[in-house]
Amino acid sequence: MRNLHLLLPLAIVLVSCQQKNGEEAALEIVADEVEQSSTETVAQEIEAVALDWEKIPYSHADIGVFPYFTLPEGLTTRNRIFDKKYDVCFFPINGTMTPFEGRLYKVDVVGEEDFSKRYFEKSMEDYLLSIGAVKIFEGEISSDEYYRFSPQDYNMGNAGGIGYVGENIHFYALRSKEQGNIYIQFTSDNAAGKLNVLLEEAFVQTMTKVLADEIVSDLSAKGKSILHINFEVDQSAIASDGKEVVRQIAKALQQDPSLHVSIEGHTDSDGDLSHNKKLSNDRAYAVMRFLVSEGIEQSRLTAKGFGSEKPMLPNDSESNKAKNRRVELVKVK
Repeated sequence: MRNLHLLLPLAIVLVSCQQKNGEEAALEIVADEVEQSSTETVAQEIEAVALDWEKIPYSHADIGVFPYFTLPEGLTTRNRIFDKKYDVCFFPINGTMTPFEGRLYKVDVVGEEDFSKRYFEKSMEDYLLSIGAVKIFEGEISSDEYYRFSPQDYNMGNAGGIGYVGENIHFYALRSKEQGNIYIQFTSDNAAGKLNVLLEEAFVQTMTKVLADEIVSDLSAKGKSILHINFEVDQSAIASDGKEVVRQIAKALQQDPSLHVSIEGHTDSDGDLSHNKKLSNDRAYAVMRFLVSEGIEQSRLTAKGFGSEKPMLPNDSESNKAKNRRVELVKVK
């Protein structure tokens, strides 16, 4: 009897251990399944934002030139047209706003008299299908998706911004052997519509290093060399990459010791006129001091700032303003 009392606790411990081991094994199986499920989910998410162009047939239609079609009769653009040679636009792949880059055209669409949502959408859909475009997505994106992608899309506030919560987005892809991959999306309500067209293109780097030989050549042929020297924002301090440009100016002046130049600073039209003139003058003198520190005699140099008084181009776009923010090296003798 006493032996029986000893065996019972031992049996309970063994059963308990077996039960515990079974539970741990079951938990391990569940954990493996969760991990596998998570991996599959990630794979699905990756697949969701991919567009397989090999599955989209080539269009055999004459699609014309970018942006490939006019607006339907009776409709016109509102505000300035957004037309960039290279930019980024987000398109919904299975509801995930995905960035693509290339030539970009975006417009707001209104009626010359009244706007009809059905007329705009029917016109767009029928025409796109007639030239071989394929519908990729139609629907709304979630509010979570909007808050995820919108901070990355710095063009949302411009004409033709698409991707807001509540917008029913129509997204089509058009594959052309001659022109490449083309993305079209549009949306509308009872008052107006929006349209985006993007021709996918790879980025081409056009920046090159300013070389002393080019500066000498410009001074000889044109009497001046137009340079874009980077400064710290709203300051006369020369930025690190700007210093490399000034060193090339020094090398150019060292090639011809008889050369005398005027260093002339220019700004765009943004901001206060007197502030811009002082800033451009300070920057011109900063360049002169740097050249002296590189061994150029100060007697060969003069400096002056003109602010926004002598623009190269009208200050009516960010691109033109960037070109107006410059330093000109003018040959004196």
